[in-house]
Amino acid sequence: METEHPTDRAGLEILTSEECLRLLASVPVGRVAVVVDGEIVVLPVNHVIDGPDPVFRTARGSKLSAAEQQNIAAFETDHYDEQTHTGWSVLVTGRAEAVYPESEVERLNRCGLHPWASATERPFWVRIRALSITGRRIPGTG
Repeated sequence: METEHPTDRAGLEILTSEECLRLLASVPVGRVAVVVDGEIVVLPVNHVIDGPDPVFRTARGSKLSAAEQQNIAAFETDHYDEQTHTGWSVLVTGRAEAVYPESEVERLNRCGLHPWASATERPFWVRIRALSITGRRIPGTG
């Protein structure tokens, strides 16, 4: 099958950084992975993309603690279409950082992100400072 992207050894399309950013922004929920007390924790969050960086709101807890310590982190989004057997996955790796400067918080507050789980207030912003953005897509079969 002819594709506009190069492929990896498994035949998956290797996506450009621009395509990865477009896809990251196209879905409302992703998963953030951080190390907490020596263990990997993966949690769903709704997010927006700010430049090359995923940002999300959180309450006090493991995600904010990891960000305050600038721990290494990963952020992943994906989509799979059962009808066409196509899909994609994008992975951002970098460092988590808490966003405290008031001007940045005010700017991010205007981006329109509202936490999807509303049982707890999520007043803090966390940014995954992207060091690497990679993506793969399962090519269409039709």
